[in-house]
Amino acid sequence: MTVIEKVTEINNVLKEIFSFTQKNEIVKNDFMEYLSTIGVGNIPQNQIEKVFLPYIFERNLDGKSIIELYADEFGKNEDEVITGLKNAQSSIFEIKKVLKNGFELYNLINEKIYTVSTLTKMTNFRGIYSGQYIIARIFEFGGEYYVIEITNFLSHSQKEEAYRYAVMKIINNPRMIYFDNSKKEEEIKSTISDMYEKFMKSFGTDIILTTNKHADDIIGAFNEGEEIDLSDKGCDLNEYKFFHVKELENNYSNFLENSMGGFASHNEVYDVAVIFDKEKGLYAVPFYQTFCKIFENKESVENAKQCIEYFLANDSVSDSILKRVSSEYSNFMSIINELLEENYTFDSLMEKYKNEYLKNTIYSSATVLFCSKAFSEIFEYMSTPKEQTPVVSEKVGRNDPCPCGSGKKYKNCCGA
Repeated sequence: MTVIEKVTEINNVLKEIFSFTQKNEIVKNDFMEYLSTIGVGNIPQNQIEKVFLPYIFERNLDGKSIIELYADEFGKNEDEVITGLKNAQSSIFEIKKVLKNGFELYNLINEKIYTVSTLTKMTNFRGIYSGQYIIARIFEFGGEYYVIEITNFLSHSQKEEAYRYAVMKIINNPRMIYFDNSKKEEEIKSTISDMYEKFMKSFGTDIILTTNKHADDIIGAFNEGEEIDLSDKGCDLNEYKFFHVKELENNYSNFLENSMGGFASHNEVYDVAVIFDKEKGLYAVPFYQTFCKIFENKESVENAKQCIEYFLANDSVSDSILKRVSSEYSNFMSIINELLEENYTFDSLMEKYKNEYLKNTIYSSATVLFCSKAFSEIFEYMSTPKEQTPVVSEKVGRNDPCPCGSGKKYKNCCGA
């Protein structure tokens, strides 16, 4: 199959999926609700593709993406294009080269280089040059990669912003760092194995119960290979209660700064468990002991129901953490069902709240970041004293060299 034939087949499948979103009543109603939610309810028909692609990849109905629903209805789960679309990855890439029919891209998240073809003419990408960064979605079909959408691009001078974005994506979905990169996953597995042996040798246990005021010291000493006395760093709280900690709800703009401040910078005091899972890596779990206390005496824990909901709904709490607690308390499911007024089995509970962990191997964010070049890059950037950027007082002409020092004309760089 030629490249043109492949592109034609891909575009035909996308047209069929779009038609599906307009004809299937359930999906059509959801699509209209989606348009209304993002504030483009009256979008012209010729502009609808800009929101159609994010919708089919990111929207879920009854635990399935729109692409999966389409494949189920028309029996196309074995279709090669559909398989590729299901496994598409959205990431941030550095443009290494602009090619005749696409790009050579370096994925800042999984550290892999891709040669990708475009589904449209290259004239649609005027103004995009090597050295810039693009937020894009790519997928594989017929042994080749294609870029299906580009949602944003950053200039080469916005390197810090690009790497911040990469780190945030890793935090939100640790699997992205080794998705489509088996070599990276093997590196992570080896790191976990080595770190687990080191943790057990240092502490003699795979779990340390402490508070947020001591957790940073414990983790820091472990990372640096230093000896630490745990006798004065236990969890000495008089009462256990669950409450909102604003610092744990970091957004894109403040995540890295708050992370560097650590748990100790938080105003409130609460319990934290430092856990090393032999298979998934290092976790620092806020309110772990509070969660456990619910199954010892739920009346003694303030906001017990909210605590359970937090542990179930929080994507950073893995299925292995819940399995650990359930193995310690025989009344685990009865207490949860009582407080939630449900009738779950443990398996059905996991399927509802931790389905991604059941479908995929997801290592801990802390361990994945330890292996991330993007995190090392941005951490070094933040730790290095910054020089003052010279102020350009004169007006820069469009054809003058760009003052940022890239060597390009201003109109093709920061003035684009």
